[in-house]
Amino acid sequence: MRRSLADGRGTTIHVARFARATVDTRVVVLDPPEPLAEWCKDNGVADAMIGGFFIRSHGIPLGELRVGGKACAFVPFDAPWDSERACLHLNGEVRFATRDELGNEPDGDVLQAGPLLVREGRSLVHPGADPEGFSAGARQFDSDITAGRYPRAALGLDGKDLIAAVCDGRTDEDAGLTLDEMAEAMIDLGASDAINLDGGGSASLVIDGILRNRPREAHGIDLGAGRPVSTALAFAEA
Repeated sequence: MRRSLADGRGTTIHVARFARATVDTRVVVLDPPEPLAEWCKDNGVADAMIGGFFIRSHGIPLGELRVGGKACAFVPFDAPWDSERACLHLNGEVRFATRDELGNEPDGDVLQAGPLLVREGRSLVHPGADPEGFSAGARQFDSDITAGRYPRAALGLDGKDLIAAVCDGRTDEDAGLTLDEMAEAMIDLGASDAINLDGGGSASLVIDGILRNRPREAHGIDLGAGRPVSTALAFAEA
């Protein structure tokens, strides 16, 4: 879908919906990191999207990561943000919560990313506000993810569906989205709640085995098959 922006520019958003009652969603670790479409082909996965952040120099996930109730290798977010940043928690259902809401050793899968974009149908992204410390803690990232338009990815929930959305960016035709524009887009798609996932050149959405978006590095460098990533969300019929 095309998204028109307030300054006259626009971007392309690629959207997939999965029925919450019949989809099995799981966190997967790509070790070693590889482009998501290639990993999907090698592992017989038709539908997947980018997961959380990672340290690009060595591929270790950034933010807490648990699969099947067991901790995986990860670099923690800086304190105090490590306990305050949002997580995707998969344990029979899909929900979003801050890390300190999940207890010490939660069951199921935990992917810490963020920030939380939408809660109860309202945007949580406001100018000058930094409740999860992504601007204050920008030293752990390639850039301040709260500033400017980028290719972005988000997962949302409505009453019946999971909403996976990835936007293109970094070209004249596709401007990308700011965090608040991403939050508003998720609301317009029907999400009552939504979380931000890794973006930039890592933003990837694979549906029916095909990479649907166009990942790009800074300055519009086309990545073709996409950047190697460290975690993803895989979707399959339950």
